[in-house]
Amino acid sequence: MNSRELTGRTALVTGVSRRAGIGAAIARELGRAGARVFVTFFRQYDRQQVWGIEPNEPESLLSELRSIADEAAGIELDLSQAASPAELFRQALERFGSIDILVNNAAHWEAGAIGAVNADQLDRHYAVNVRAPVLLCAEFARHKKRYTPGRIINITSGQNTNPMPGQIAYVVTKAALDALTLTLSSELARRRITVNAVDPGPTDTGWISDELRSEILKQSPEGISSPEAIARLVRLLAGNDAASITGRVIRAQAARTVALFAKNTKDTG
Repeated sequence: MNSRELTGRTALVTGVSRRAGIGAAIARELGRAGARVFVTFFRQYDRQQVWGIEPNEPESLLSELRSIADEAAGIELDLSQAASPAELFRQALERFGSIDILVNNAAHWEAGAIGAVNADQLDRHYAVNVRAPVLLCAEFARHKKRYTPGRIINITSGQNTNPMPGQIAYVVTKAALDALTLTLSSELARRRITVNAVDPGPTDTGWISDELRSEILKQSPEGISSPEAIARLVRLLAGNDAASITGRVIRAQAARTVALFAKNTKDTG
């Protein structure tokens, strides 16, 4: 991989709130590859989760991204609001003029088994995990310049390969991204836009307790991913070498294989 092959392109990455998160790792990696980076974050959601968030963490992360990428900007945005995707694209285009890479990383998660799930919980998940990515893809397709390649990369979960008891609303809404990836890849193929998804599997972003870590390692031969490994896979999918890869949902084991390859391969640029 050329170390600066994304120079001149702009990446829009959602869900970049925490320095230890997957979104932050993706934004860093795309920035190092030369892309200008526009990110979103939403503190209110992260405050409610077990991992939490420092008061000024998004601003600190943005400052870090500006030291890595040629240009970096971001906004705080609630993607559960129906008007947010269009507003996000308006601001990103106003800042950078075009969007070449879309990474749908933001997600909503609440625990809830089938006996406890209700309409409000389903709607909260649907708004962020389904409606927002679909509308962002629609904005991307509308605004993408036809003479340049485009990349859509959805961050999904392992709901189609492993059961996730106690997470009904999350499972059914994240599963929609796999279906979206396949159909949208066919619809956008003639416009030089590839559409792929990455399933990171269990990823160490600061939320895994020692007890849970031990349990995961017992049950999963693939082990636990790192945000950096996932980011390197996203960078590959965003680059020129992935022009013929589309409609694929790539699971965590593939991500670790790519990470190992990238680590041991000297950049040519």
